[in-house]
Amino acid sequence: MINWFEGFINLVKTISDILTAGIAITAFSLLLYALTFNLRDRVARSFALILLCVVIVFTAESLGGIAENANDLEIWLRIQWIGVILLPPAYLHFSDALVETTGRPSRWRRRWAVRLTYAFSFLLLLSLPTKLLVGSVVINAIPAPHLQRTIFTELFTIYYSIIMILAWINFARAYIRTVTPASRRRMGYLVIGALAPALGSFPFLLFGSGIASRNPNGFWIIAMISNLFVGALIILMAYATAFFGVTWSDRVVKTRLLKFLLRGPVTASLTLGLTTLVRRTGIAFGWDFNVFVPIVMAVTIILCQYLITLFSPYFEKWLFYGNDQQDLEMLQSLSDHLLTRNDLLEFLEMILAAVIDRLQAKGAFLASLSEEGLELIITSGKTRFNDQEMSDELTRIVTENGKLPESLRWGEDYIFPLYGDSNTNDQGSNMLGLMGVSGIVLDNLDVEQKQSLELLIHRASMVLQDRQLQMEIFQSMDNLSRHVDYIQKLRAKGRYDSEGVFSQDDSLENEDLLSWVKDALTHYWGGPKLTGSPLIKLNIVKQIAKQHEGNSSNALRSILRNAIDNIKPEGERKFTSEWILYNILEMKFLEGKKVREIALKLSMSEADLYRKQRVAIEAVSKAIMEMEQGSNNLGGDTHIN
Repeated sequence: MINWFEGFINLVKTISDILTAGIAITAFSLLLYALTFNLRDRVARSFALILLCVVIVFTAESLGGIAENANDLEIWLRIQWIGVILLPPAYLHFSDALVETTGRPSRWRRRWAVRLTYAFSFLLLLSLPTKLLVGSVVINAIPAPHLQRTIFTELFTIYYSIIMILAWINFARAYIRTVTPASRRRMGYLVIGALAPALGSFPFLLFGSGIASRNPNGFWIIAMISNLFVGALIILMAYATAFFGVTWSDRVVKTRLLKFLLRGPVTASLTLGLTTLVRRTGIAFGWDFNVFVPIVMAVTIILCQYLITLFSPYFEKWLFYGNDQQDLEMLQSLSDHLLTRNDLLEFLEMILAAVIDRLQAKGAFLASLSEEGLELIITSGKTRFNDQEMSDELTRIVTENGKLPESLRWGEDYIFPLYGDSNTNDQGSNMLGLMGVSGIVLDNLDVEQKQSLELLIHRASMVLQDRQLQMEIFQSMDNLSRHVDYIQKLRAKGRYDSEGVFSQDDSLENEDLLSWVKDALTHYWGGPKLTGSPLIKLNIVKQIAKQHEGNSSNALRSILRNAIDNIKPEGERKFTSEWILYNILEMKFLEGKKVREIALKLSMSEADLYRKQRVAIEAVSKAIMEMEQGSNNLGGDTHIN
């Protein structure tokens, strides 16, 4: 019976050790998460300090448990006390940040209390190398090796308890001030989770006291249960804190945190636990299981990653999607089946290869039609084009004629218009592009070849139309993103402070200005969007027009050129990241290059190009408004080269 009980206590100690290491791993992982995603928020920063203390305490405890001599053990125990000493001010700091988030910033008392607590704790850290706060290490102590207690250890325990009580008063105030049901629920999670660091570190203050030495077995059972709760509560606390300082939707926050926990601390802790059990089981029975340790480690990691990949999508749908499941699945399907430019080129290359093969042609090419004119997409075999240029003659044929015939002879080539589905009778208004075939005689084709040609033309039209629809979606999402970001910012501010929904964002009022600047740049070299631009009414344009013989269009063109030059980096022009905005403006609007050509030159996707283009136009708009404000302040003539 005694042997059974001793074995049970040894098992409890082993599980407690595994949980201690698991808490250190979890706290370190969540610390990295906080430092990565929401460090700008004061609540998140103060929570990161708490996690740092937990990492120090539990890591030192784990490493001290495997120390081979008294000197190493004493070093790790003193390092452990660094986390214990810094935990009270970190707690008070965190509670103050919570109260401030709910709309009650500290005027001076709470802020000075936090500063004084940090200062006092740093003084205690300076005394740690001495034997003033804690004494020498006791090796053969019950229930575990520890540093001797001194009178200052008792005083620190009282100080620790007082600061924790003050922090919990702030937690209660923050909970009461939280207004919305969802935010109050999360604040409740956070308050409950805040028990974890306090409960996890407090048992170490009991080492050397009569409570721990008189009941060693009970101490280890309580320590195991405490570690189990600490691990769960830290995750709960991290979940509640993850919503601070970010503008993502709740679903994104939950999904990212879940994947991070599963792939990081859960996998690492499970691997560590199983390998520890294998090794200690071998020691208990006198067997050498060390050869199995790396095998168990590798298998556990691989199985965990496999199961996470296999089942995490179902967990996300079940836990996070709710009533939005259909909409989110549609967006996920769009992302998974998105036709990228590489996919487009690959498919069109297959079509042109099939055209050449079926018709025994010399070559073929395909061009798309957009507001900017014809753009050569791909060529195959021998054609009159290279990969970048489009014939001006062919462009004039398309733009000067309304509806083209089903086939058009152009030198040695046959041109086949590509049309999309249209609800109007005017099919010519829905032209998507052209397919050209070289070295064939259309009348000499047999029935099967003509049918194959019609099918390939239809499929080329279909993929161009799908690509055109996707680009429209990209542009719509780009226009929508600013408003969505603004709403998410209001949600983030209003979660815990009712005044957050009254925040203003001046950027939304500049949408018209961005549109005017983009239109003027589009017709930079002449056109109604430049000559009739509302920007002509700006005072800066009226002043500069005097330098251009009263020509407002030339004045606006000069201002646009100057605004573009304002964002130009110093030095010789390069195609590096710091030159991206200037290069986009220069090539797109001043040089008139095609989107595909610019994307290839700058090594980016078209969707990314449109996003960067918007940023560049915003920079130009900002420069123009600064010129306008400068002209209003000066109240006189302004000279722009």
